[in-house]
Amino acid sequence: MSHKILIVDDIVINRVLLTEYVKKLGYSYDQAANGQEAIDKIQRDKIDLILMDIEMPVMNGIETTQYIRSEMDRPYSSLPIIALTAHNPNDFFETFDQAGFNDLITKPYLLDKISKTLNKAFNEPEKS
Repeated sequence: MSHKILIVDDIVINRVLLTEYVKKLGYSYDQAANGQEAIDKIQRDKIDLILMDIEMPVMNGIETTQYIRSEMDRPYSSLPIIALTAHNPNDFFETFDQAGFNDLITKPYLLDKISKTLNKAFNEPEKS
């Protein structure tokens, strides 16, 4: 069975690009435009991993991740969450795991980089 990935980004073109990569890698997906939408979706649907943009309106990626980790019960609180950013991650936090993220992908989003990160998160062998 395919894993379902929630793509959370306020910029439509980023969601479209990430959706294409996720589909190409054989995963199913859903999308959210901000952290509040993401929280609503993970409570409604079975999500296996979240690709979370850091900078978003309403509820940013750090606030959303911290909410999921501290305020939600399992299995939600233990979902793998991968931070997405165009900036130097050190501008946001000392280490991404302190903010509750499992991993980090920086722009430009490249298929190979996303594939390796998802394989690592799901403990799967490399896909070609």
